[in-house]
Amino acid sequence: MKNPRRVLLLGATGTIGQATARALQRNGHDVVCFVRPRAGVGGRLAQPAIEKLLAGTTIRFGNVGDPVSLIRDCLREERFDVLVSCMASRTGSPADAWAIDHQAHVHALAAAAQAGVSQVVLLSAICVQKPLLAFQHAKLAFEKVLIESGLTYSIVRPTAFFKSLSGQVERVKRGQPFLIFGDGELTACKPISDTDLADYLAGCLGDESRWNRVLPIGGPGDAITPRQQGEKLFALLGRPPRFRRVPVKMLDVIIAVLGALGHVLPAAAAKAELARIGRYYATESMLVLDPSTGTYDAAATPSTGNETLFDYYARLVSGEGGMPERGDHAVF
Repeated sequence: MKNPRRVLLLGATGTIGQATARALQRNGHDVVCFVRPRAGVGGRLAQPAIEKLLAGTTIRFGNVGDPVSLIRDCLREERFDVLVSCMASRTGSPADAWAIDHQAHVHALAAAAQAGVSQVVLLSAICVQKPLLAFQHAKLAFEKVLIESGLTYSIVRPTAFFKSLSGQVERVKRGQPFLIFGDGELTACKPISDTDLADYLAGCLGDESRWNRVLPIGGPGDAITPRQQGEKLFALLGRPPRFRRVPVKMLDVIIAVLGALGHVLPAAAAKAELARIGRYYATESMLVLDPSTGTYDAAATPSTGNETLFDYYARLVSGEGGMPERGDHAVF
Protein backbone atom coordinates (compact mmCIF):
# COMPACT_ATOMS: atom_id res chain seq x y z
CA MET A 1 0.00 0.00 0.00
CA LYS A 2 1.62 3.25 -1.15
CA ASN A 3 -0.49 5.62 0.94
CA PRO A 4 -1.94 4.06 4.08
CA ARG A 5 -4.46 6.33 5.77
CA ARG A 6 -5.94 6.61 9.24
CA VAL A 7 -9.65 5.98 8.74
CA LEU A 8 -12.61 6.64 11.02
CA LEU A 9 -15.35 4.13 10.12
CA LEU A 10 -18.98 4.64 11.15
CA GLY A 11 -21.67 1.97 10.81
CA ALA A 12 -19.06 -0.75 11.19
CA THR A 13 -21.31 -3.36 12.82
CA GLY A 14 -23.71 -3.60 9.87
CA THR A 15 -23.03 -6.23 7.24
CA ILE A 16 -21.68 -3.66 4.76
CA GLY A 17 -19.74 -1.97 7.54
CA GLN A 18 -18.06 -5.21 8.57
CA ALA A 19 -17.10 -5.96 4.98
CA THR A 20 -15.79 -2.40 4.56
CA ALA A 21 -13.64 -2.70 7.68
CA ARG A 22 -12.05 -5.82 6.20
CA ALA A 23 -11.58 -4.18 2.79
CA LEU A 24 -9.90 -1.13 4.33
CA GLN A 25 -7.55 -3.38 6.29
CA ARG A 26 -6.71 -5.39 3.16
CA ASN A 27 -5.71 -2.09 1.57
CA GLY A 28 -3.34 -1.36 4.42
CA HIS A 29 -5.30 1.35 6.21
CA ASP A 30 -5.43 1.90 9.98
CA VAL A 31 -9.12 1.60 10.85
CA VAL A 32 -10.82 3.04 13.94
CA CYS A 33 -14.46 1.99 14.37
CA PHE A 34 -16.84 4.05 16.50
CA VAL A 35 -19.82 1.95 17.58
CA ARG A 36 -22.50 1.71 20.23
CA PRO A 37 -21.73 -0.41 23.32
CA ARG A 38 -24.59 -2.67 22.24
CA ALA A 39 -25.00 -2.88 18.49
CA GLY A 40 -26.91 -4.91 15.93
CA VAL A 41 -30.66 -5.38 15.62
CA GLY A 42 -32.23 -4.84 19.03
CA GLY A 43 -28.82 -4.23 20.59
CA ARG A 44 -28.10 -7.97 20.63
CA LEU A 45 -24.34 -7.55 20.06
CA ALA A 46 -22.38 -6.88 23.24
CA GLN A 47 -18.81 -5.60 23.28
CA PRO A 48 -17.04 -9.01 23.10
CA ALA A 49 -19.06 -9.96 20.00
CA ILE A 50 -18.35 -6.59 18.40
CA GLU A 51 -14.63 -6.98 19.03
CA LYS A 52 -14.71 -10.38 17.34
CA LEU A 53 -16.61 -9.06 14.32
CA LEU A 54 -14.19 -6.18 13.86
CA ALA A 55 -10.95 -7.95 14.70
CA GLY A 56 -7.86 -6.08 13.57
CA THR A 57 -9.44 -2.64 13.93
CA THR A 58 -9.35 -0.23 16.84
CA ILE A 59 -12.81 -0.13 18.42
CA ARG A 60 -14.15 2.77 20.43
CA PHE A 61 -17.57 2.81 22.06
CA GLY A 62 -19.97 5.70 22.41
CA ASN A 63 -22.99 7.47 20.94
CA VAL A 64 -22.52 8.62 17.36
CA GLY A 65 -25.60 10.83 17.66
CA ASP A 66 -24.00 12.83 20.46
CA PRO A 67 -21.37 15.37 19.32
CA VAL A 68 -19.81 15.38 22.81
CA SER A 69 -19.37 11.59 22.69
CA LEU A 70 -17.88 11.80 19.20
CA ILE A 71 -15.15 14.12 20.41
CA ARG A 72 -14.60 12.59 23.86
CA ASP A 73 -14.99 8.87 23.19
CA CYS A 74 -13.98 8.59 19.54
CA LEU A 75 -11.63 11.29 18.30
CA ARG A 76 -9.81 11.90 21.61
CA GLU A 77 -7.89 14.88 20.19
CA GLU A 78 -6.20 12.56 17.67
CA ARG A 79 -5.71 13.11 13.94
CA PHE A 80 -7.54 11.22 11.19
CA ASP A 81 -7.23 11.32 7.41
CA VAL A 82 -10.52 9.91 6.11
CA LEU A 83 -14.09 9.47 7.32
CA VAL A 84 -15.90 6.46 5.85
CA SER A 85 -19.57 6.10 6.77
CA CYS A 86 -21.72 3.03 6.23
CA MET A 87 -24.13 4.31 8.87
CA ALA A 88 -27.86 4.35 8.15
CA SER A 89 -31.11 4.54 10.09
CA ARG A 90 -32.49 1.15 11.05
CA THR A 91 -36.17 1.64 10.31
CA GLY A 92 -36.32 4.53 7.86
CA SER A 93 -39.01 6.18 9.99
CA PRO A 94 -38.95 9.99 9.83
CA ALA A 95 -37.58 10.49 13.34
CA ASP A 96 -34.92 7.79 12.93
CA ALA A 97 -33.95 8.97 9.45
CA TRP A 98 -33.46 12.61 10.35
CA ALA A 99 -31.61 11.68 13.55
CA ILE A 100 -29.16 9.26 11.87
CA ASP A 101 -29.09 9.73 8.10
CA HIS A 102 -28.86 13.50 8.52
CA GLN A 103 -28.10 14.93 11.96
CA ALA A 104 -25.66 12.28 13.23
CA HIS A 105 -23.77 12.60 9.94
CA VAL A 106 -23.68 16.39 10.24
CA HIS A 107 -22.18 16.09 13.73
CA ALA A 108 -19.68 13.46 12.56
CA LEU A 109 -18.61 15.56 9.58
CA ALA A 110 -17.97 18.62 11.73
CA ALA A 111 -16.03 16.65 14.34
CA ALA A 112 -14.01 14.77 11.72
CA ALA A 113 -13.04 17.99 9.94
CA GLN A 114 -11.72 19.35 13.24
CA ALA A 115 -9.67 16.16 13.60
CA GLY A 116 -7.93 16.77 10.29
CA VAL A 117 -10.10 14.67 7.97
CA SER A 118 -9.84 15.90 4.40
CA GLN A 119 -11.72 13.10 2.60
CA VAL A 120 -15.13 11.50 3.15
CA VAL A 121 -16.56 8.35 1.60
CA LEU A 122 -20.31 8.12 2.17
CA LEU A 123 -22.49 5.07 1.57
CA SER A 124 -25.82 6.47 0.39
CA ALA A 125 -28.54 4.72 -1.67
CA ILE A 126 -29.57 4.73 -5.32
CA CYS A 127 -33.21 5.26 -4.38
CA VAL A 128 -32.57 8.89 -3.41
CA GLN A 129 -32.77 9.71 -7.14
CA LYS A 130 -36.56 9.71 -6.75
CA PRO A 131 -37.16 10.87 -3.18
CA LEU A 132 -40.63 10.11 -1.88
CA LEU A 133 -39.76 8.90 1.63
CA ALA A 134 -38.40 10.54 4.78
CA PHE A 135 -35.12 8.63 4.83
CA GLN A 136 -34.43 9.57 1.20
CA HIS A 137 -34.90 13.26 1.93
CA ALA A 138 -32.69 12.95 5.02
CA LYS A 139 -29.91 11.28 3.02
CA LEU A 140 -30.12 13.93 0.30
CA ALA A 141 -29.97 16.71 2.87
CA PHE A 142 -26.69 15.36 4.23
CA GLU A 143 -25.30 14.72 0.75
CA LYS A 144 -25.80 18.46 0.13
CA VAL A 145 -23.98 19.35 3.35
CA LEU A 146 -21.09 17.07 2.40
CA ILE A 147 -20.80 18.42 -1.14
CA GLU A 148 -20.74 21.99 0.19
CA SER A 149 -18.22 21.18 2.95
CA GLY A 150 -15.14 21.74 0.82
CA LEU A 151 -13.79 18.29 1.69
CA THR A 152 -12.97 15.69 -0.94
CA TYR A 153 -15.97 13.38 -1.15
CA SER A 154 -17.20 10.20 -2.79
CA ILE A 155 -20.95 9.59 -2.47
CA VAL A 156 -21.61 5.95 -3.33
CA ARG A 157 -25.21 5.01 -4.22
CA PRO A 158 -25.47 1.22 -4.53
CA THR A 159 -28.33 -0.76 -5.97
CA ALA A 160 -29.96 -3.63 -4.05
CA PHE A 161 -28.00 -5.69 -1.51
CA PHE A 162 -27.98 -9.49 -1.59
CA LYS A 163 -29.43 -9.70 1.91
CA SER A 164 -32.44 -7.59 0.94
CA LEU A 165 -33.25 -10.06 -1.84
CA SER A 166 -32.79 -13.23 0.20
CA GLY A 167 -35.87 -13.08 2.40
CA GLN A 168 -37.82 -15.69 0.44
CA VAL A 169 -35.15 -18.36 0.25
CA GLU A 170 -36.36 -20.17 3.36
CA ARG A 171 -40.07 -20.00 2.46
CA VAL A 172 -39.36 -21.43 -1.01
CA LYS A 173 -37.23 -24.19 0.51
CA ARG A 174 -40.23 -25.02 2.72
CA GLY A 175 -42.35 -25.53 -0.41
CA GLN A 176 -44.14 -22.19 -0.41
CA PRO A 177 -44.58 -20.02 -3.50
CA PHE A 178 -42.38 -17.03 -4.30
CA LEU A 179 -44.27 -13.80 -3.67
CA ILE A 180 -44.22 -11.13 -6.37
CA PHE A 181 -45.90 -7.78 -6.75
CA GLY A 182 -47.94 -7.54 -9.93
CA ASP A 183 -46.41 -9.79 -12.57
CA GLY A 184 -42.94 -9.73 -11.03
CA GLU A 185 -41.62 -7.54 -13.85
CA LEU A 186 -42.44 -4.13 -12.35
CA THR A 187 -38.88 -3.54 -11.15
CA ALA A 188 -35.30 -4.59 -11.78
CA CYS A 189 -31.95 -4.15 -10.06
CA LYS A 190 -28.28 -5.07 -10.37
CA PRO A 191 -27.64 -6.64 -6.95
CA ILE A 192 -24.25 -6.14 -5.33
CA SER A 193 -22.54 -8.30 -2.70
CA ASP A 194 -21.20 -6.98 0.59
CA THR A 195 -17.63 -7.78 -0.43
CA ASP A 196 -17.84 -6.19 -3.87
CA LEU A 197 -19.44 -3.04 -2.47
CA ALA A 198 -16.89 -2.86 0.35
CA ASP A 199 -14.02 -3.15 -2.12
CA TYR A 200 -15.55 -0.32 -4.15
CA LEU A 201 -15.91 1.89 -1.06
CA ALA A 202 -12.34 1.20 0.04
CA GLY A 203 -11.12 1.89 -3.49
CA CYS A 204 -12.55 5.43 -3.31
CA LEU A 205 -9.75 6.45 -0.95
CA GLY A 206 -7.06 6.24 -3.60
CA ASP A 207 -8.93 6.45 -6.92
CA GLU A 208 -9.02 10.12 -7.91
CA SER A 209 -11.56 9.38 -10.67
CA ARG A 210 -14.10 8.73 -7.87
CA TRP A 211 -13.42 11.97 -6.00
CA ASN A 212 -16.01 14.74 -5.75
CA ARG A 213 -18.56 12.60 -7.54
CA VAL A 214 -21.89 10.92 -6.89
CA LEU A 215 -21.34 7.28 -7.85
CA PRO A 216 -24.23 4.90 -8.63
CA ILE A 217 -23.00 1.32 -8.61
CA GLY A 218 -24.39 -2.17 -9.13
CA GLY A 219 -23.04 -5.67 -9.16
CA PRO A 220 -21.93 -7.71 -12.19
CA GLY A 221 -24.22 -9.00 -14.92
CA ASP A 222 -27.55 -7.91 -16.31
CA ALA A 223 -30.35 -6.32 -14.31
CA ILE A 224 -32.79 -8.90 -12.95
CA THR A 225 -36.47 -8.77 -12.01
CA PRO A 226 -38.18 -10.37 -9.00
CA ARG A 227 -39.69 -13.01 -11.31
CA GLN A 228 -36.21 -13.94 -12.54
CA GLN A 229 -35.03 -14.17 -8.94
CA GLY A 230 -37.83 -16.61 -8.15
CA GLU A 231 -37.29 -18.68 -11.29
CA LYS A 232 -33.61 -19.10 -10.49
CA LEU A 233 -34.30 -20.01 -6.89
CA PHE A 234 -36.70 -22.78 -7.91
CA ALA A 235 -34.23 -24.01 -10.54
CA LEU A 236 -31.50 -24.27 -7.90
CA LEU A 237 -33.89 -26.35 -5.79
CA GLY A 238 -34.83 -28.53 -8.77
CA ARG A 239 -38.50 -27.57 -8.57
CA PRO A 240 -40.96 -26.01 -11.03
CA PRO A 241 -41.52 -22.32 -10.29
CA ARG A 242 -44.55 -21.33 -8.25
CA PHE A 243 -45.54 -17.70 -7.77
CA ARG A 244 -48.18 -15.90 -5.76
CA ARG A 245 -49.09 -12.45 -6.93
CA VAL A 246 -49.58 -9.66 -4.41
CA PRO A 247 -51.50 -6.68 -5.81
CA VAL A 248 -49.85 -3.32 -5.25
CA LYS A 249 -53.31 -1.95 -4.43
CA MET A 250 -53.25 -4.05 -1.27
CA LEU A 251 -50.30 -2.00 -0.06
CA ASP A 252 -52.19 1.18 -0.92
CA VAL A 253 -55.09 0.08 1.28
CA ILE A 254 -52.76 -0.80 4.16
CA ILE A 255 -51.02 2.58 3.86
CA ALA A 256 -54.34 4.43 3.81
CA VAL A 257 -55.68 2.62 6.89
CA LEU A 258 -52.46 2.98 8.90
CA GLY A 259 -52.12 6.59 7.82
CA ALA A 260 -55.61 7.39 9.10
CA LEU A 261 -54.94 5.60 12.39
CA GLY A 262 -51.62 7.39 12.65
CA HIS A 263 -53.39 10.67 13.37
CA VAL A 264 -54.26 9.27 16.81
CA LEU A 265 -51.82 6.37 17.26
CA PRO A 266 -48.09 7.12 16.79
CA ALA A 267 -47.31 3.42 16.37
CA ALA A 268 -49.67 3.23 13.40
CA ALA A 269 -47.98 6.24 11.81
CA ALA A 270 -44.62 4.49 12.05
CA LYS A 271 -46.07 1.34 10.48
CA ALA A 272 -47.60 3.41 7.70
CA GLU A 273 -44.14 4.74 6.82
CA LEU A 274 -42.75 1.20 6.75
CA ALA A 275 -45.59 0.23 4.41
CA ARG A 276 -44.71 3.19 2.16
CA ILE A 277 -41.10 1.96 2.09
CA GLY A 278 -42.33 -1.50 1.10
CA ARG A 279 -44.48 -0.05 -1.66
CA TYR A 280 -41.59 2.02 -2.97
CA TYR A 281 -39.34 -1.02 -3.34
CA ALA A 282 -42.22 -2.99 -4.88
CA THR A 283 -42.71 -0.44 -7.64
CA GLU A 284 -39.39 1.37 -8.23
CA SER A 285 -36.30 -0.14 -9.83
CA MET A 286 -32.92 0.18 -8.13
CA LEU A 287 -31.17 1.43 -11.28
CA VAL A 288 -29.94 4.77 -12.60
CA LEU A 289 -32.88 7.07 -13.30
CA ASP A 290 -32.85 9.04 -16.54
CA PRO A 291 -34.19 12.46 -15.44
CA SER A 292 -35.11 13.44 -18.98
CA THR A 293 -37.47 10.49 -19.45
CA GLY A 294 -38.26 9.44 -15.87
CA THR A 295 -37.33 5.83 -16.71
CA TYR A 296 -34.75 3.53 -15.18
CA ASP A 297 -31.75 2.59 -17.31
CA ALA A 298 -29.93 -0.68 -16.64
CA ALA A 299 -27.30 0.08 -19.29
CA ALA A 300 -26.44 3.36 -17.55
CA THR A 301 -26.02 1.64 -14.18
CA PRO A 302 -22.30 0.86 -13.67
CA SER A 303 -21.22 -2.58 -12.51
CA THR A 304 -18.42 -3.75 -10.26
CA GLY A 305 -17.22 -6.97 -8.66
CA ASN A 306 -17.49 -10.65 -9.43
CA GLU A 307 -20.23 -12.26 -7.34
CA THR A 308 -23.80 -12.45 -8.62
CA LEU A 309 -27.00 -12.80 -6.64
CA PHE A 310 -27.48 -16.25 -8.13
CA ASP A 311 -24.04 -17.32 -6.86
CA TYR A 312 -25.24 -16.22 -3.44
CA TYR A 313 -28.56 -18.08 -3.79
CA ALA A 314 -26.66 -21.24 -4.70
CA ARG A 315 -24.68 -21.00 -1.47
CA LEU A 316 -27.79 -20.44 0.62
CA VAL A 317 -29.61 -23.36 -1.03
CA SER A 318 -26.65 -25.65 -0.42
CA GLY A 319 -26.60 -24.66 3.24
CA GLU A 320 -23.25 -22.91 2.99
CA GLY A 321 -23.42 -20.24 5.68
CA GLY A 322 -26.49 -19.05 7.53
CA MET A 323 -29.25 -16.75 6.43
CA PRO A 324 -28.29 -13.08 6.77
CA GLU A 325 -29.77 -10.78 9.38
CA ARG A 326 -31.97 -8.45 7.35
CA GLY A 327 -33.04 -6.16 10.20
CA ASP A 328 -35.96 -3.78 10.33
CA HIS A 329 -36.44 -3.38 6.57
CA ALA A 330 -37.47 -6.99 5.99
CA VAL A 331 -40.72 -7.24 4.03
CA PHE A 332 -41.05 -11.02 3.49
